[in-house]
Amino acid sequence: MTETESIAYDVVVLGAGPVGENVADRTRAAGLTTAIVESELVGGECSYWACMPSKALLRPVIAQADARRLPGLAPAVQGPLDTPAVLARRNDYASHWKDDGQAAWVHGIGADLYRGHGRLAGPRTVTVTGADGTVTTLTARHAVAVATGTRAQLPDLPHLAGVKPWTSREATSAQAAPGRLIVVGGGVVATEMATAWQALGSRVTLLVRGKGLLNRMEPFAGELVAEALAESGVDVRTGTSVESVTRENGTVVAVTAGGDRVEADEILFATGRVPHTDDIGLDTVGLTPGSWLEADDTLRVTGTDWLYAVGDVNHRALLTHQGKYQARIAGAAIAARAAGDPVVHEPWGPHVATADHHAVPQVVFTDPEAAAVGLSLAEAEQAGHRVRAVDVEFSSVAGAGLYGDGYNGRARMVVDLEDETLRGVTFVGPGVGELIHSATVAVAGRVPVSRLWHAVPSYPTLSEVWLRLLEAYRDN
Repeated sequence: MTETESIAYDVVVLGAGPVGENVADRTRAAGLTTAIVESELVGGECSYWACMPSKALLRPVIAQADARRLPGLAPAVQGPLDTPAVLARRNDYASHWKDDGQAAWVHGIGADLYRGHGRLAGPRTVTVTGADGTVTTLTARHAVAVATGTRAQLPDLPHLAGVKPWTSREATSAQAAPGRLIVVGGGVVATEMATAWQALGSRVTLLVRGKGLLNRMEPFAGELVAEALAESGVDVRTGTSVESVTRENGTVVAVTAGGDRVEADEILFATGRVPHTDDIGLDTVGLTPGSWLEADDTLRVTGTDWLYAVGDVNHRALLTHQGKYQARIAGAAIAARAAGDPVVHEPWGPHVATADHHAVPQVVFTDPEAAAVGLSLAEAEQAGHRVRAVDVEFSSVAGAGLYGDGYNGRARMVVDLEDETLRGVTFVGPGVGELIHSATVAVAGRVPVSRLWHAVPSYPTLSEVWLRLLEAYRDN
């Protein structure tokens, strides 16, 4: 092991995924010298094993489903997808798992990129161990930002490692469709990958421990997605837990708590995420390795004046876009403190990630899509808000019928009765992912229902669902 001299920066960022990149971008824009450390690929999970490759897999699936709803076009798209072509396009969107372009971007903003395993080595100090064993020590005058994200959580089942199960990484990077695929889980990764691989030629069995899918959304979201998955050919089994998994002569055998034996060529566990903080030196600064990092609304780790936790590691909202939002906030807060300027702590100010509490949007790219922002009805009630939910079916909207025959979907807005603003909005239906930003603006802006009456939706579009929701609220 060779050790180099210490190099000082204003800011050191651990992790060069989208979150770390955005922290570095904001601190460099403020004139602060910045180093960013990455042990794998610059661009992180989202670019190579999550957002981009998964949506590249799903886009042809959704496009074909939409086309099949249109007379005149449906007969032309009844055949199977060209799976090799879909996978080839996915490979392009994952940059063939090479990070040259993103590394060049880091250099382009004026940050220094260090490749290797970064670890804290005491306050404001990071060591980077390169592939050749060389250790470089970086010191930070103002801040160290941890943006190392999460990794897939696997269940504690005997001999699971020998089965070589898929996680989200294998599910988004596989170069061929398995003949049979077991998906374990009922959340976003499970439903999206079941959607994708069923359409790409696999026979998918979805094993869900709970009563339904997408349990962090309104109940009807999971119900509509489950119905559609079953119609597409997925064998959906709820209330089913996996007790053991083996691989026998190449075949995966999963045995459920009820004694059912399910066979497949591959098995995907989409059963949660854990923080990627087990080997980053947290113990050297009085924190617990492997733990989530608690941070305040400026993203500064509780009990410190120099350490920031940004993105998934703080467990506030495990979504790439929300992590990038936090990065912009953290970058502004770091810059203000470095300059000796006041840090604005009031909600919705430039230095606080208020949206994490009130207006987190998410889209599940299944068919139908499920999109939500803010609180569900149950969450709002549990938080003590006096609210009323208003539901409408998309069948009441002319744009839905034009979108495709047999369009099936539902919308809900949760209205705070104290000031008649929106606490949450959920849309389920084909194409609704593009509607959710309008709801995000309404929720984040605390736009009252009386003003929303004057936001006229274009006719005939899916957005006319807003008018139907407002009418239903007025008339009941």
